[in-house]
Amino acid sequence: MADIIPQRLSYVAGEWVEGDEALPVENPADETQVAELSATPLAQVERAVLEARRSFDSGVWADASPADRAKVLSALLDHLEANRAELVATMVAEAGQPPAFAERAQFLAGMAVARGTLDLYLSMPHEDTNPVPVDELVRGRVALSVRRHEPVGVVTAITPYNGAIIMALQKLAPALMAGNSVVLRPSPLTPISSLAIAAAAEAAGIPPGVLSVVVEGGAAGAELLTTHPAVDMVSFTGSTTVGRRILAQAAPTVKRVALELGGKSAQIHLPDAVDRAAAAAVAVVAATAGQACVAATRMLVPRERKDEVLEAVAKAYSSLVVGPPTDPATTLGPVISAAQLERVERYTALATDHGAAVVTGGRRTPGLDRGHYFEPTVLDLPDNDNPAAREEIFGPVIGVLGYRDLDDAVRIANDSHYGLSGQVYGSDTATATAVARRLRTGAVNVNTGMYSAYAPSGGYKQSGLGRERGPEGIRAFQEVKHILIGEFR
Repeated sequence: MADIIPQRLSYVAGEWVEGDEALPVENPADETQVAELSATPLAQVERAVLEARRSFDSGVWADASPADRAKVLSALLDHLEANRAELVATMVAEAGQPPAFAERAQFLAGMAVARGTLDLYLSMPHEDTNPVPVDELVRGRVALSVRRHEPVGVVTAITPYNGAIIMALQKLAPALMAGNSVVLRPSPLTPISSLAIAAAAEAAGIPPGVLSVVVEGGAAGAELLTTHPAVDMVSFTGSTTVGRRILAQAAPTVKRVALELGGKSAQIHLPDAVDRAAAAAVAVVAATAGQACVAATRMLVPRERKDEVLEAVAKAYSSLVVGPPTDPATTLGPVISAAQLERVERYTALATDHGAAVVTGGRRTPGLDRGHYFEPTVLDLPDNDNPAAREEIFGPVIGVLGYRDLDDAVRIANDSHYGLSGQVYGSDTATATAVARRLRTGAVNVNTGMYSAYAPSGGYKQSGLGRERGPEGIRAFQEVKHILIGEFR
């Protein structure tokens, strides 16, 4: 890690900054210390904001051509690619993710989205003629009506622990490509990989102040980044609870806020797709230990087939091997921390207190005294009011619910204050797609999945505001200006 983060310092306005407070990073697989970073002093967090403001207002980055910005950002990505092996090893250590997942689903997917975003931005119009009817143009003596997309300004990007690299790239690529200056604040649990992005920015020659990466163990810096009057926008991925606080903190200065928050996604299995349930259930917990905001942790199946599904899913979960992610035999690793392990355990107990039955799992993994391991758990849920059906647990736990008919399945799926993602499985693709259209959620996968720079994601209801990826994800980091051009008389 010494090669990808110089001296374990934070990166502020083109300089590596040392603080007085240490930030230890724990390996959730065995509770050893991965590294001890130097936390960014609060005064340096503010300097990162002020230098971002200065760099933006000076136009050193915002006024550069899109082609020039793309060239520098491509160099940043090339630098990350050159350090791929070490960066993947870092993600395995700090997040407890299996190497194959860290490499494919985090690093390679993140790089593909970032490079795709550069291409997408270059293909989009950022200044074009506004479609005002001719009679209005003549009556108003307007020769031309122009719609222009400009950068928002100074952006705060706050990322979660479960997708440190991919979530950072998903925010940084469109924000920087659009000409903004950005301060990145990663989760205190997984900060090392984000500092590798800072090293890549320095190597690529991004002007000082355009990108800073600050790290901390608490939340004082994050609060400064969401309240400071020099910040124009906050882009946050994390829990709905924290998202609500960020909305309140940003309100006094009327900042733009983009939020990708929690989820309690449903996967609906049509009667002709029940045999797919076990495999779909494994996908919920494998690799991430259920720590994904889009994880479809509510499984909806025909009521008369529920016992059959519970047996199949329990059998599949019992075959999963829980252990350190570096062990080739492991198929399910740890959750991120002791606090998260306690949360999973607490919600499993709450579920049974409210009538659920544990079909398999339901406890900390025996024989693993070090690390934060919980058995893959299948809950037989009596109804959608159970705590395990209402709240995001963020662990290797799935709940199975029965539905009467497809109308009932849609009702259950939509009966949630979340609306981030969803899945529908059925051999009759037309029927499955019709069900997907009725779900109140930001994305629905029908018999497949895709993660692309060109496909937007985001939440309905309390799962968030705005979109990431796709044209909408780029526009999120832009203001719209209308320019009227008339003849001088």
